[in-house]
Amino acid sequence: MTNYTMTTIAQLSAYVGRPVALRGWLYGKRSGGKVVFLLVRDGTGGCQCVVSADAGAAFTAAQALTQESSLHIHGMVRADERAPGGYELEVAGVTPVGDAVDYPITRKPHGVDFLMNHRHLWLRTPRQAAILRVRHVLIQAMRRFFDERGFTLVDTPILTPGAAEGAGTLFSVDYFEDEVYLAQTGQLYLESAAMALGRVYCFGPTFRAEKSKTRRHLAEFWMVEPEIAYAELPDLVQWAEAFIVYLVEAALTHCRPELALLERDCTRLEAVKAPFPRVTYSEAVDLLHSDVIHEELQQAWAADRRQFEAWRARLETLEAERATARKSWQQEKLDRAIHALREDIRTLEESLRARPHYIEAARNFTWGTDLGGDEETILSRHFERPLVITEYPRAVKAFYMKPHPDDPRLVLNCDVLAPEGYGEIIGGSQREEDLDALVSRMQQEGMDLAPYEWYLDLRRYGTVPHGGFGLGVERTVAWICGLRHIRETIPFPRMMGRMTP
Repeated sequence: MTNYTMTTIAQLSAYVGRPVALRGWLYGKRSGGKVVFLLVRDGTGGCQCVVSADAGAAFTAAQALTQESSLHIHGMVRADERAPGGYELEVAGVTPVGDAVDYPITRKPHGVDFLMNHRHLWLRTPRQAAILRVRHVLIQAMRRFFDERGFTLVDTPILTPGAAEGAGTLFSVDYFEDEVYLAQTGQLYLESAAMALGRVYCFGPTFRAEKSKTRRHLAEFWMVEPEIAYAELPDLVQWAEAFIVYLVEAALTHCRPELALLERDCTRLEAVKAPFPRVTYSEAVDLLHSDVIHEELQQAWAADRRQFEAWRARLETLEAERATARKSWQQEKLDRAIHALREDIRTLEESLRARPHYIEAARNFTWGTDLGGDEETILSRHFERPLVITEYPRAVKAFYMKPHPDDPRLVLNCDVLAPEGYGEIIGGSQREEDLDALVSRMQQEGMDLAPYEWYLDLRRYGTVPHGGFGLGVERTVAWICGLRHIRETIPFPRMMGRMTP
């Protein structure tokens, strides 16, 4: 291969009519008489590689390759609109590197449990790789947003001596015979850094021991948290809006191919512009009780039932086509389509069963209760853009949130709900900066002040108004990619009942 330029599939457009070499893995293969078509992936994309019988040893090697075998391949690049990515390789040579025998994830359908048990291999599929690329772009954008605006990255501890968000959701760890906990947030430590540096942020894994199996929950997830000295609630809302708009623009600019592969409706994302609609918690409760919401729920329920029947009819058609298909590639294509449609039908069926519960939850929601997943889903489907909800009841929020000056029942906080039913992606607040008020609240909560003396020092020595928020990476990825379940947004999800691989 001395006359061939080593490159990647993503760079093939620069080498049309020139000889190149690629290194990658065989994702798929089909034969057509005296031609073998190899679908090769290398982490940057996929390329159809055409090996004719005239290629001699390369043709023999191509015939023997199995799915996910690694290989070196070289040949001439040519443009072809019909080929994946618009370019293909006319192969002159194939060199196997590592065999893959009885690869468990075939191109036929598999159940979710099977795929999750083989997550280390499932990542190789185009859909999962696309999600991880979107995640990468969003994380780059998150860091760039704060770095360009004068924030300093501060790494906060993963092991902490006490709770920040509620003791009932802590994972305990034996720390040299002392009991400590996996961090729920970096916020408390970040507040001290804000008093030193003004604008700061942390980015890392956080942990919640909630015994929840919903599609929105992970036991280990990543969160980016800015903290800003001299910021009050209106400032935080503006920062949150600008941040979300920036992330969406980054995805639309850099991830169009991935979003197309995921069949994401990008017009929904293109509508994300500031300012976002804003309501108070009390206004949100009124909206849940309103006739408008109940009419929307009924209309959506009827539309979903129509969609369910249409999909059932489509499934019958596909199954009939599969029964008469003769060629293996046609059978595989139909098998994948049938499996995907069955998953959609199953998901929609679950939604239809839950719809009466949504309606009942909205009608009976009581002021003073924290908004849960059902209520967030209903509210976020009502708006085309992210929704900002402010001023929640003090009783359902954390001890460090500053009470509303005009109504001590409320706190100066904000949640941002992603549209289309995705729910909360940002939670933040103005912090209580007054020492006496903070100590009084902690005592009311029955908290032991000793582990927090260092935190109280921030109010003793040069206290200022300040605040911040946290954005969950996985929920944001799920929304932007249009995914139903959060488990696909992180390489190796940790959920209740799942710790491997």
